Amino acid sequence: MTNPQEHLSTDLAAWTRSDRYHNDRLIGPPDPVLLHALNADVPKASVSEAQGKFLQLVARSINAVRILEVGTLAGYSTIWLGRALPDNGRLVSLELDENHAQTARESIRLAGLESKVAVVLGPAIHSLTAMQPDPPFDFVFIDADKQSNLDYFIEAKRLIRPGGVIIVDNVVRNGLVSDPEVTNPPVEGVRRLLEYLKDDRTVDATTISTVGEKGYDGFIYAIRL
Repeated sequence: MTNPQEHLSTDLAAWTRSDRYHNDRLIGPPDPVLLHALNADVPKASVSEAQGKFLQLVARSINAVRILEVGTLAGYSTIWLGRALPDNGRLVSLELDENHAQTARESIRLAGLESKVAVVLGPAIHSLTAMQPDPPFDFVFIDADKQSNLDYFIEAKRLIRPGGVIIVDNVVRNGLVSDPEVTNPPVEGVRRLLEYLKDDRTVDATTISTVGEKGYDGFIYAIRL
């Protein structure tokens, strides 16, 4: 019987090195289209390369045909998700900022996904409440302002099919969500969602903590029952 792995103190440099080591072997050389989106003149808040691939694998594993994304930014995660779609697939991505939306549309064009992906400009909650999808979405990825996480999640439940997957990003926030001394708006937004989920019997969910080149964070993975 082998000894349990010793727990060693690590840091961002080690996590970044590990990400790059694994990505080199499992994802391959840099993709110029993804790099275009990643290097766009927008806040550096996109998912990491490994996380983008994870989102794509989830979408493929559930045979997603209809995907909803809340928070487009420059279209980095949008491209990962769009590439998971079959020929008849459709992705709707919601973005508040007009400059971000224009940047994302150019990234989507370069990726050859214009026929599958639509970027909707405006407050996400307004776009969500106006939606009456038929058929419903298979997969929802929420990565926007954390203060509105609960509102977005409630609408996502309405818009997704039973068995569909909802992922909410940035819910660990370097461990600050569990620190009662921290009360900033993004942290409080995550807490409201977690308190709601505690008694919600319409989904089954867990939080997965992550470390990597983007630091220490995590995401909620939920299945609509």
